[in-house]
Amino acid sequence: MKTCVLAYSGGLDTSCMLSWLIDRGFEVHAVYVDLGQPGEDRELIKKKAIDIGAKSVRMIDAREELCRDFAFPCLMWQAKYEGPYLMGTSIARPLISKKILEEADQVGASVYAHGATGKGNDQCRFQLAAEALRPDIQVYA
Repeated sequence: MKTCVLAYSGGLDTSCMLSWLIDRGFEVHAVYVDLGQPGEDRELIKKKAIDIGAKSVRMIDAREELCRDFAFPCLMWQAKYEGPYLMGTSIARPLISKKILEEADQVGASVYAHGATGKGNDQCRFQLAAEALRPDIQVYA
């Protein structure tokens, strides 16, 4: 059985991805990376992943690292995307990948999955971060 780590938010896309992976015989370890998202019930998210069939659910608090190593430097650089857009979401994706890949090492996963769709840039951000940090891991989107 192949082992997979899934960047899990509890939303529709990642919940469908969790079910899809399980249906294909993967042992899936769901990982929720807490970046300080307001209004999310982390216990409900954890329960949902277990109910769908995740082997484990890990909640990782990355708020301090996001601020210290990503957000503050971007603010100092006045980094923007296509003019007026601050890079809040885009800078979070490499950190999420980093944390998910650390968990992949812990559980011996050979596959990293996420629910980002091809309609935006998030899929590229997850993919490129994974290729830079763990070029040997397979990425499923």
